[in-house]
Amino acid sequence: METSDRHNPSARQLAFLKSVPLFRVLSNADLARMLNDFHPVPYAKNTMLFWQDDPSDKLYLIQKGKVRIFKLSSAGNETSINIFTTGDLIGEFGIIDLESRSANAKTITAGTIWEISGPRFMDYMHEIPGLAVAMARLVVQKARWTAAYVETVAQYDAAGRLLHILLLYNGQFGEELEPGRRYRIELGLTQDDLASLVGARREWINRLLQDWRQQGILEYKTGVMLIHDLERMQNERDRRLEGAQFEPR
Repeated sequence: METSDRHNPSARQLAFLKSVPLFRVLSNADLARMLNDFHPVPYAKNTMLFWQDDPSDKLYLIQKGKVRIFKLSSAGNETSINIFTTGDLIGEFGIIDLESRSANAKTITAGTIWEISGPRFMDYMHEIPGLAVAMARLVVQKARWTAAYVETVAQYDAAGRLLHILLLYNGQFGEELEPGRRYRIELGLTQDDLASLVGARREWINRLLQDWRQQGILEYKTGVMLIHDLERMQNERDRRLEGAQFEPR
């Protein structure tokens, strides 16, 4: 008789770990070993995981929730870098190069994040060749994302950057409401957060969002972005290439 894993946390945890691209190359035996060193930790909304310049002593794996990575200037201004969600790893750069944290990490929703000590994870990297190769691919993937983001900053004005980033997030974890047209993205970001993603003032972001809502392109509702017309949103983003040299400050 088949036994449901509903009452077997280890089976559920093993299934989750196996679903993460980084760990798909591992055998069930290796995954089971790693489970002994991973510790699921519940986090409330708006909790700091780590601060810039903290020691890089842990690797984080998001099981549920979203985490924002951002930098702080000497004046205390925030610049958001990326948002991570279920199945994403955070903090791998620091455990590889042993440097301090280069940015801050903060939860933007409540959730569960698995933690493993950096040195212990590096032990697994040495013991399991396939894991080291998978990690190299993950680091390259993140480097490519950063390069694409830099290109976006150079090509678009601030409005175009915001639209482009929202389209990227829609591809990552947007919920389809009407195929090819309407989508819902639950980012959990404030308008200040959105402004910090593209280097603009909050007041200007607010004005943009109002304009796009009136045009029937998209709508912002307390951390949730509703895309009403995907094609018009893409066209508006592409149109912003022409106005990049007139970007407001």
